Amino acid sequence: MRKIFLMLLSSVLIISLYSSSCFADNPIVQTIYTADPAPMVYDGRCYVYTTHDEDVLIDNFFTMNDWRCYSTTDMANWTDHGCVLSYTDFSWSSGKAWAGQCIERNGKFYFYVPLAKKNGGEAIGVAVADSPTGPFKDALGKPLIDRGGWGEIDPTVFIDDDGQAYLYWGNPDLYYVKLNPDMISYSGGIVKVPLTTSGFGTRSKNDRPTTYEEGPWFYKRNNLYYMVFAAGPIPEHIGYSTSTSPTGPWTYRGVIMPTQGSSFTNHPGVIDYKGNSYFFYHNGALPGGGGYHRSVCVEQFQYNPDGTIPKINMTKEGPAQIGTLNPYVRNEAETICWSSGIETEKCSEGGMNVGFIENGDYIKVKGVNFGSGAVSFEARVASASNGGNIEIRLDSPTGKLVGTCAVTGTGGWQTWTTKSCSVSGAEGIHDLYFVFKGGSGYLFNIDWWKFAQADSNPTPTPTPAHTATPTYNGKLGDLNDDESIDSLDLQLLKRHVLRKIQLTGPNLLNADVNRDGNVDSMDVSILKRYILRKISEFPEG
Repeated sequence: MRKIFLMLLSSVLIISLYSSSCFADNPIVQTIYTADPAPMVYDGRCYVYTTHDEDVLIDNFFTMNDWRCYSTTDMANWTDHGCVLSYTDFSWSSGKAWAGQCIERNGKFYFYVPLAKKNGGEAIGVAVADSPTGPFKDALGKPLIDRGGWGEIDPTVFIDDDGQAYLYWGNPDLYYVKLNPDMISYSGGIVKVPLTTSGFGTRSKNDRPTTYEEGPWFYKRNNLYYMVFAAGPIPEHIGYSTSTSPTGPWTYRGVIMPTQGSSFTNHPGVIDYKGNSYFFYHNGALPGGGGYHRSVCVEQFQYNPDGTIPKINMTKEGPAQIGTLNPYVRNEAETICWSSGIETEKCSEGGMNVGFIENGDYIKVKGVNFGSGAVSFEARVASASNGGNIEIRLDSPTGKLVGTCAVTGTGGWQTWTTKSCSVSGAEGIHDLYFVFKGGSGYLFNIDWWKFAQADSNPTPTPTPAHTATPTYNGKLGDLNDDESIDSLDLQLLKRHVLRKIQLTGPNLLNADVNRDGNVDSMDVSILKRYILRKISEFPEG
C-alpha cells in the first residue's frame, strides 16, 4: 500500500486510537488491499488466502495479479506470508487472479484459482505446494476446468468424509465436478446445479432467477452440507443454502450478512478453529477502499441449535483474541494486529520483513503476556540510512514507554544485524506498540523481535553475610571461574545470549568482552576469535 494511503489511514483512525485500546482490528490486513478470503485450518494454525487489489486500477476495473497468505494462532495477530502464487505462474494465463481456495490432502496443498486465458475466456487452474505458504506451482500446465467461455470463477473445494472431493464454482451459474484422489483431475462430466427459488432464494430483481450471484463456499458440519454464497442483486449480501447430500437438492436458508461495508461485492469463508466458528468476508473499510479496493475481515459466531447460521454484521472489533502472545520467543515483525505506515516485503534471510518505515509509523501487537516482567529486547534490523529508534510502548502509540532500541545504519536494506536494549515496566498483559522514530525518509527494516525475561526460578545459592555490587574481577572472558578462557566459556556465553541460562554477578561482567555495556552476539563473535587465537586481546571498549 502506498504511503499516501497509509498516512490517510492514520489520520482517519486517530480518534479511535484514543477512544479504545482495542480499535479497529478489522480489517485484518492494513498494508495492502485484500479480498475474497479463503480460510484453511492446518496443523493447529489458521491460514487465510486472499486476492490482492492493486493500488492502481487498469481500465477502472478489478486489477488483481496475485494471491496472498496470512496466518494466526490467536485470531488477532496475523503473520504476513506474502505472495504465494501469481497469474504469471501459469504459462497459459493473461491475468485476472480472482478468488480461489486452498486445501490439504496427503501432505500436499492444492490451490484452485480462476484465471483469464491468453486465447480468451476464463478457466480454473490448480497449483500445488508442499507447504501451506508455498511456493505453489502450476500442477498441469493447462486449465483443470475449461468450458471454452466465461463464468469459470470463484472455485470452492471440499473433501467429504468418504474421501470424495468436490469442486464447485461459477457466475452466473453454479457448477461442480467430482475430483479424483490426485486432486488435479476429475471423473464424470461437469454438472450444472439447478438454480431454483426453493434452493437459492427469490431475487428482488428479475435480472437472474435466484439470489445466487457468485462466490460459493462449500463445507459440511454435523452431517449437513452448506453452500454459502455472494447473493444479489448488486450490491451483494451473503446468503446460504443447505442439503443432506453434497450435490443437493438445496434448501435456501436466508441471509447471513446484509449488504454493508462500502463494497458492491462480498465473498464468504467459514471455518471452525479452536472450538469457535468464524465467518470471513471483505468490505471497503480502509481509507481509499471501495468496490475495487477491498479488505478482508472476520467475525466470530455461534450456530443456532438446529444448525442454521445467525445474522452476522460487519464490525471494526473483530473476534476475541484466543489466549495471549508470548514475547519471549522469536516473533516475526510482520505478525501484526494493526499497523500504520509500514509495508512488508520479501526478506533475504527468509520469509518477510517489515519495511518502508518512516518517522511516526507503528505496529500494534495485541494481547502480549509479559508475565512477571521483561528485562531486555532485541530485534533483527537492517538500514541503508542512518537508522532511527524503536520506541516500545504499552496500550497505545503514546502509552507507557518501557524501552527504546537504537538502530544504526547497517550498509543496506537487507544487511541484517541484531540490536538490543534494556526494558523496564513491561509486566502483565498489554497491547504492545512499536513506534518508529527518526529523521526524514525510510529509517530501517525489521525481520523479527524478542524480549527476554528475568530468570523467575533461579537455582538457590547460599546468601553471603555481606553482599556488594559486582565489579569486574580482571578475568574477562572467564565465565566459569576455572582460571582459563576456552570453549566451555564460549558455550556458556552462547547459552546466555540465547536466553537458555542467566549469567549473573562477576561472570556476567566477564561476558561483556568488548566492554560496551551489553552482552550479545558481538561478544560471542569476539570470544570465539580470541579462543581461536585470531586476536590476542579483547577490545578496550
